Amino acid sequence: MRTRQVCAREVGKGFRSMGQTILVVDDDKQIVRLVRAYLEQAGYQVLVAHDGDTALQSIRRDRPDLIVLDLMLPDKDGWEITRLVRSDPSVARCPIIMLTARVEDTDRIVGLEMGADDYITKPFNPREVVDRVRAVLRRMDGAATPPRHLRIGELSLDLDRHIAQVGNQAVDLTPTEFDLLKAFMENPDRVLSRSDLIEKGLGYEYGGIDRTVDSHIKNLRRKLEADPAHPKYIETVHGVGYRLRSAS
Repeated sequence: MRTRQVCAREVGKGFRSMGQTILVVDDDKQIVRLVRAYLEQAGYQVLVAHDGDTALQSIRRDRPDLIVLDLMLPDKDGWEITRLVRSDPSVARCPIIMLTARVEDTDRIVGLEMGADDYITKPFNPREVVDRVRAVLRRMDGAATPPRHLRIGELSLDLDRHIAQVGNQAVDLTPTEFDLLKAFMENPDRVLSRSDLIEKGLGYEYGGIDRTVDSHIKNLRRKLEADPAHPKYIETVHGVGYRLRSAS
């Protein structure tokens, strides 16, 4: 019990850990206890919060490695928290996995377009949460990626430092957006299906909707393209998928 009190507690007194830290945000304390137990068993340090304001305080103070975020909270909802995190340069790259009991496609799409990296619908198997956390952190870590750069036209990726640029302008991408762009740049002029992009960008077999990929592509175009409505780089191949053009 002593270890549990040190490794996982409600935020409020600061937190320092040598391991990877997950912030679990949900007003359902039973769900928090369950997810926390499975994450701890998998070797993660865990912080918890039950409302949006406390979560934001922890995000800015404790700098977790990943946030598991419930959509419906008693004050600020998950969409608002995601928007605030993505607009704060000091924490903007923190991966976010949304949890929600709402199953409408539009809810998922809005969350992804605001910058969430993944989306899990309640009820869920807590082992699935652990698997998703591992997949997102693995993409963020990039430990298996050899030191190198990718360049297509004005687009460049520094895989070591996880930096994307258009010309000399740095572009702030989420981990999922970065890995999707990496998949495109490693396969220039090749049409990648949504399944290809899910496997390469999410790192596991994803059972969700195809529009998940469409949302991430929309975000990428907004960040990379001068005119997202008429993309120069990422083009849609109707009925098949997407392609990164190596020459305009």
